[in-house]
Amino acid sequence: MLQRILVVLMVLGLSPGAVAAPSQVRITHEDGRYVLRVDGQPFRIKGAGMAGAGPEALAARGGNSFRTWDTGTDVAEVRAMLDLAQRNGLKIAMGISVGNERHGFDYDDGAAVASQLARIREEVNLYKDHPAVLMWVVGNELNLHYRNPKVWNAVGAITDMIHREDPNHPVMTTLAGFDRPLIDLLKARAPSLDLIGIQLYGDIGALPDKLRTSGWTGPYVVTEWGPTGHWESPLTSWKAPVEDDATRKAQLLQQRYERVIDADTTQGLGSYVFLWGNKQERTPTWYGLFLPGGESTPAVDAMQYVWTGAWPANRAPSTTTLRLDGRVATDSVTLQAGKPYAAKIEAQDADGDALQYRWTVLHESTATSIGGDREDVPPAVKIALHEDGNGGLRFDAPKAPGAYRLFVEVLDGQGHAAYANLPFRVVKP
Repeated sequence: MLQRILVVLMVLGLSPGAVAAPSQVRITHEDGRYVLRVDGQPFRIKGAGMAGAGPEALAARGGNSFRTWDTGTDVAEVRAMLDLAQRNGLKIAMGISVGNERHGFDYDDGAAVASQLARIREEVNLYKDHPAVLMWVVGNELNLHYRNPKVWNAVGAITDMIHREDPNHPVMTTLAGFDRPLIDLLKARAPSLDLIGIQLYGDIGALPDKLRTSGWTGPYVVTEWGPTGHWESPLTSWKAPVEDDATRKAQLLQQRYERVIDADTTQGLGSYVFLWGNKQERTPTWYGLFLPGGESTPAVDAMQYVWTGAWPANRAPSTTTLRLDGRVATDSVTLQAGKPYAAKIEAQDADGDALQYRWTVLHESTATSIGGDREDVPPAVKIALHEDGNGGLRFDAPKAPGAYRLFVEVLDGQGHAAYANLPFRVVKP
């Protein structure tokens, strides 16, 4: 039987060790710096949070890893994901769902805590031996809007259990910002954590100071980072957050990676940019590196450049600031109901591709969710939009007073796009 298996493996072009052999992942301390090693070789994480754009595209752009937020309940689906990652040379930071206090989990409920631990043990044992597993991520932002410090006792117990069940992979938890009191709690209640995940957006430039003042001297991965967050962006007079356009976001991603993430080779082990796919979070475009239609944006090009040192052969378009009635988003643009207005965006394509413009108007999101909790895309507004095919648009303002947002996507016909949006308010004449 063994000989038959070996023959099958050779026919498939696989080595015997490629089947169900877990990667040996270690964090070592060498010459005063931390190094992540996979099967003995240095492995600096060039990764993304995965949300539907596909491991193949990530590998093609120079990424070597992605993270998930939970293991899910479909074992066959998770195994297929692991197999796909392995075929594309990618490692996975496996997310483990852990109860959040803000969602109602009670860390004073011993039975619930024990049940959670038992469930996680089963999940770890299902996947621990797959060679695509890089490490385990225990929960996500458990410090966000929490009060009960017993959550860190639970994290410590989960970490200890994983170490017993799976000695081959490190364990971390991710933090929505951090300071000395939080780090002191982790050290006291979950001392067996191998590293921490740090999640910062517009304030990522403060990471070196935060590490120093918090007293965290161990290894870390930046498990979420990206554009400036909606909670830290400028607001209109009616409190609508102002989103950077795709070109500006790409510039910020490159700067933040080069100046902060890649610059720390002492404690930092790499990062997972947010988000390899798309999602609704205040807008449908705020955090995703891809549009809902699947087009890649300038941010994907920027990540390819910082990961590989080379720009793609065909790049996404670029844009200047979107204007409505001659004004920009920070001008708190207010329109009169039913009156005619014009919008304009300038776009360029470095490859000379013909550009197509796609305009929409949505109601402004009323979501107040935090921590990436699920939101619905606001409904579209049924009004006539008259575009000139060259970045110009004319339309009559909606007749109903309220808050809206104008979106434009600029597509190059090659699977790439730029975008911008502008919140506006409609009042009665």
